Amino acid sequence: MAKLSTAKKVILIAFFIVLLLGGVTAYTILVDPFNWFKKDIPTSQTTENIVEPYTKNDIAEEKTIKVVDLNSKTRPYALVVNNTPVAVKVQTGLNKAYLVYEIPTEGNTSRLMALYKDVDDFTVGTIRSSRHNFIDYALESDAIFVHFGWSHYSETDQKKGSIDYINGLFDEPFWRENPEHLASEHTAYTSTGKIKEYISTKGYKAEASSAEDTILLKYNVDGVDLSAKEGAIIANKVTIPYDTQQNITTFIYDEESKMYTRQEQGNDCIDYKTKEKVTTKNIIVEKIGYSVCSDNYYWDLKTVGSGDGYYITNGYAVPIKWSKSSRSSKTVYTYLDGTEIEMNDGRTYIEVQPTSRHTTIE
Repeated sequence: MAKLSTAKKVILIAFFIVLLLGGVTAYTILVDPFNWFKKDIPTSQTTENIVEPYTKNDIAEEKTIKVVDLNSKTRPYALVVNNTPVAVKVQTGLNKAYLVYEIPTEGNTSRLMALYKDVDDFTVGTIRSSRHNFIDYALESDAIFVHFGWSHYSETDQKKGSIDYINGLFDEPFWRENPEHLASEHTAYTSTGKIKEYISTKGYKAEASSAEDTILLKYNVDGVDLSAKEGAIIANKVTIPYDTQQNITTFIYDEESKMYTRQEQGNDCIDYKTKEKVTTKNIIVEKIGYSVCSDNYYWDLKTVGSGDGYYITNGYAVPIKWSKSSRSSKTVYTYLDGTEIEMNDGRTYIEVQPTSRHTTIE
C-alpha cells in the first residue's frame, strides 16, 4: 500500500475534525484558532475589561490629628515664656506650640508655659524664671521643664527631684538677644534643637513610658461644634484680665480662618521672628483660687481640687468644670453633664485665671 503524502495526511485530519465538531466550529479553529480559544475566557479577564487596581486617590485617607502626634512617646518640652507687657513684642515661637498655659504670678502678672513635641529646630523666647506651681502643669504631660532662673520655692522644689528641668542659670542651651534694648531679664532665648541635644547631657529620658502620658487633652478628628451644647453662647471676643490695667489678654475670632488671634492690651500679638499673628484654635479658661506664700510675695495656686471655667472654639463658648486629683495627675475638663470635653484639631491656650477676675465673652 502506497504511503500517504504529508499534504494528504493534513487533509484527512481536517476532514475528521469537521465530522466530529461540526463545520462552523472546525472552520473557526482552522482559520483563526486564537479567537476561538479567547471566546471562552471570562469577559472580566479580557484585555478590554481588566479592572485596574485601586490607586491612592481611590482609598480614603485615614483622618489623623495634625497639631500633635497622639501616638508618639516623645516627652514634651515645657518652656516658660515671658509675658511682661514690655516684652510681649519680642515673643517668638508660640505658634509652634501645641499647648500653651497662661499662668498668674505675683503682682497680678502672668507668664506663659508653651509645650512643644516632635518639632523642628526653631527659636523660642524670651525665656523667664519658674514658679513652683508651673511644675504642677508641666507634670501633667510628663514634660521636661525649661526656664531661666527660679523663685526660691521653685528652686527648693526642683532640687528635691520633683521634675526634670533645664535652667538657664547654669545649663547651656540659651543665649541672649536684645534688639529692642530691654532690661536683661527680657533677653534670654533658647531653641528646640538645642534642648533636644542637651537632654542626654542631663541624663533625662527622651521618651515617656507611653504616648498617653505625654498628652493632656482629648481631641476629636471629626471636629467639635459647641453651638448646641448646654449653655452655649457666641464667643467672637474673649477678654481675660489678670490685672485691671495691664496683663489683659483678649482673643478675637476670625470666621474665615476659624482661629482666634491673641491680643495683649488690645494689640495683636505678633511673632518677633516670623511676623505672624499669634493664634489659637481652642481656649480653655480655668478659674482658680490662690493664697500668698509665707514670704508675703509669691503666690500659691490651688491647682489641686476643682472649679469652673469655659471651653471656647469655633466662635462659641460653653461653661465647663475642671478637676485635678493630685499634683502630678492630669487636669480633667468636662461639660456640665460630666462628659470630658474634646478639642478641635489645633493649638490650645489654657488660661488659668484667678477667681477674683472676671472673664468677658461677647
